[in-house]
Parts: sequence; structure tokens; C-alpha cells
Amino acid sequence: MPKKKTVRKNALKRNMAKRSAKKPSSHTSSPHDRALRQHLLYLLNESGAHLTFDAGMRDWPVQLAGAKVANFPHTAWMLLEHLRIAQWDVLEFSRNSKHVSPAWPEGYWPASEAPPSEQAWKASIAAFKKDLLAMGKMVADPKVDLFVKLPWGDGQTVLREALLLADHNAHHLGQLVMLRKSIGI
Repeated sequence: MPKKKTVRKNALKRNMAKRSAKKPSSHTSSPHDRALRQHLLYLLNESGAHLTFDAGMRDWPVQLAGAKVANFPHTAWMLLEHLRIAQWDVLEFSRNSKHVSPAWPEGYWPASEAPPSEQAWKASIAAFKKDLLAMGKMVADPKVDLFVKLPWGDGQTVLREALLLADHNAHHLGQLVMLRKSIGI
């Protein structure tokens, strides 16, 4: 009799192994995983306790993109470009093992206080939105394991990078709100 139980246990183990090999990994089907992805997407794209990018940049006159305010170190152009560059860097690091980040800190800020043209202003806004959408797609993709360490990093995961991005964007969007109020827009 004990031999039958062992045979049955082994058969059960083999069947479970076959089933799990056919199924996607558990992180792709877990209700907790789906909920986490929804929370991350909300944090990246919605408002909640944070300002959305569109709300922060809405109707900002390009003529005031380089306006300086007393006791405030950045212009709207400087903040926009910093947001764009940092977000691009986080996105590329998260998906490209060959990505090389800009030099810190100078590579993360524009050289000028004002955009060189209205076209540059609009292009920066469009690039920010495009990269935010790409990060959202990565976070939403159930094939992307949010918890696996990126092999080219030193402990980073897609989850950590998405949280970093949301936090960084919220911080500088808050600065844009203060700048907007100080300028009187």
C-alpha cells in the first residue's frame, strides 16, 4: 500500500509540473499582480493626490516658459526638460541593457533657461507624454515581471523604476504648480 501512495504522489507532482509549465508564470495571473499594476498605472497617469502632467502644463504660454521668479531656481522650460530627460532615462534603463545614462547632474538639465523655440517646447511636451505612455505599457504588460531584478542594474526592478518615476514626476510637477502660481498663470 505505501508504494501506491508514493506512485500517486509522484504522478500528482508530474501533473502539477505539466500544468504549471503550460500556464504563464504566477505573477501574470495573480489578482494581486493585476491590482498592483492598476495602482502603478493610476500613480503614473491619474491624479489622485498628485497632479497630472496635462493639468500642470495646461495652457502654459510658451512666452513664459523661460520666466524667472525670485528665489526659485528653475524656469518652466528647465523643469519640463528635466522631467523629460529623467523620465526618458528611467524608461530606457528599464528596457534597454545597453542604455547609458547622461552625466549627473548636467546631463539631466537643459543648457538654457528658455526653450529655443515654440517647436522645442511642444516637442519636449510630446516626448514626455510618449515616454510616460511607454512606461505605462511596460507596467501594464503581464509578461513583464515587476519584481525581477534587471540583470544590467544593481538591484533595480521595473516596480522600483516605475515608483521612482512617479515620485520624481510628482515632485517636479509640484514645482511647476508653484512656479505657475508665482508667475500668475
